[in-house]
Amino acid sequence: MSTITPDIRIQSADFDVAAEIAKLTKGRSDTGAVVTFTGLCRDEGGALSALELEHYPGMAEAEIRRIAQEAATRWPLTGITAIHRHGRIAPGENIVLVVASSTHRQAAFDAASFLMDFLKTRAPFWKKEHLASGEEGKWVDAKEADDDAAERWKQR
Repeated sequence: MSTITPDIRIQSADFDVAAEIAKLTKGRSDTGAVVTFTGLCRDEGGALSALELEHYPGMAEAEIRRIAQEAATRWPLTGITAIHRHGRIAPGENIVLVVASSTHRQAAFDAASFLMDFLKTRAPFWKKEHLASGEEGKWVDAKEADDDAAERWKQR
């Protein structure tokens, strides 16, 4: 459907949501809807001092790009951006940003949701918890709920 080039970045630096929206929509008079999702680091009830995110460089970007390109073939998008941070991230800080734009809202909503669901299940990232108590944290296991969320797109 779409002939856009997804903007995919993995970086340690924080991102500016408003700047990313402006970048995606600049000069696009055909954009009528922008949907964003920002994932933040939680403190898990005060137990967590930080999350450490690692990724497989090159492979992570390629997989996110594949997912974004699939979204662009399923929905008529005017733009799509995915930024995922790595490194040590404190509670309240940004982890991931997905921005999808389209002429109409439903395509932007669906594409953003699709990208997040598959980013959670297919992109090679690993999270280690750093506990506020100073005790050794653990690597976070994949969640069955994330697999279930991605599965719904196979039925569409």
